[in-house]
Amino acid sequence: MTVVSIEERVTALEVEMARLKMTLEARQATLPWWEHLAGVFQNDPIYDQAMRLGQHYRQALRPKRPGRA
Repeated sequence: MTVVSIEERVTALEVEMARLKMTLEARQATLPWWEHLAGVFQNDPIYDQAMRLGQHYRQALRPKRPGRA
Protein backbone atom coordinates (compact mmCIF):
# COMPACT_ATOMS: atom_id res chain seq x y z
CA MET A 1 0.00 0.00 0.00
CA THR A 2 1.18 3.45 -0.78
CA VAL A 3 1.10 6.32 1.65
CA VAL A 4 -1.54 8.12 -0.42
CA SER A 5 -3.98 5.22 -0.31
CA ILE A 6 -3.54 4.88 3.47
CA GLU A 7 -4.16 8.60 3.92
CA GLU A 8 -7.27 8.38 1.75
CA ARG A 9 -8.56 5.44 3.73
CA VAL A 10 -7.92 7.22 7.04
CA THR A 11 -9.72 10.30 5.74
CA ALA A 12 -12.69 8.17 4.65
CA LEU A 13 -12.76 6.52 8.08
CA GLU A 14 -12.68 9.90 9.82
CA VAL A 15 -15.59 11.13 7.72
CA GLU A 16 -17.58 7.98 8.46
CA MET A 17 -16.80 8.24 12.18
CA ALA A 18 -18.01 11.86 12.23
CA ARG A 19 -21.24 10.80 10.49
CA LEU A 20 -21.81 7.99 13.00
CA LYS A 21 -21.20 10.34 15.93
CA MET A 22 -23.73 12.82 14.55
CA THR A 23 -26.29 10.03 14.12
CA LEU A 24 -25.72 8.81 17.67
CA GLU A 25 -26.04 12.32 19.12
CA ALA A 26 -29.27 12.87 17.19
CA ARG A 27 -30.71 9.61 18.54
CA GLN A 28 -29.82 10.49 22.11
CA ALA A 29 -31.58 13.84 21.77
CA THR A 30 -34.88 12.22 20.78
CA LEU A 31 -37.38 10.56 23.07
CA PRO A 32 -36.89 6.96 24.18
CA TRP A 33 -38.64 4.38 21.98
CA TRP A 34 -41.29 3.59 24.55
CA GLU A 35 -42.41 7.21 24.81
CA HIS A 36 -43.25 7.17 21.11
CA LEU A 37 -45.79 4.44 21.84
CA ALA A 38 -47.56 6.25 24.69
CA GLY A 39 -51.20 6.82 23.79
CA VAL A 40 -51.13 4.80 20.58
CA PHE A 41 -53.94 2.51 21.79
CA GLN A 42 -56.03 5.22 23.40
CA ASN A 43 -59.78 4.59 22.87
CA ASP A 44 -59.09 1.33 21.04
CA PRO A 45 -61.75 -1.26 21.96
CA ILE A 46 -59.65 -4.17 20.70
CA TYR A 47 -56.75 -3.15 22.94
CA ASP A 48 -59.13 -2.79 25.90
CA GLN A 49 -60.48 -6.28 25.25
CA ALA A 50 -56.95 -7.68 25.03
CA MET A 51 -56.13 -6.11 28.41
CA ARG A 52 -59.29 -7.59 29.96
CA LEU A 53 -58.50 -11.04 28.56
CA GLY A 54 -54.92 -10.80 29.81
CA GLN A 55 -56.12 -9.86 33.28
CA HIS A 56 -58.61 -12.74 33.26
CA TYR A 57 -55.84 -15.15 32.23
CA ARG A 58 -53.47 -13.93 34.96
CA GLN A 59 -56.21 -14.24 37.58
CA ALA A 60 -56.93 -17.80 36.43
CA LEU A 61 -53.27 -18.68 37.09
CA ARG A 62 -53.40 -17.54 40.71
CA PRO A 63 -53.74 -20.25 43.33
CA LYS A 64 -57.26 -20.61 44.67
CA ARG A 65 -57.98 -19.68 48.27
CA PRO A 66 -58.92 -22.58 50.46
CA GLY A 67 -62.65 -22.60 51.26
CA ARG A 68 -64.00 -21.88 54.70
CA ALA A 69 -64.98 -24.89 56.78
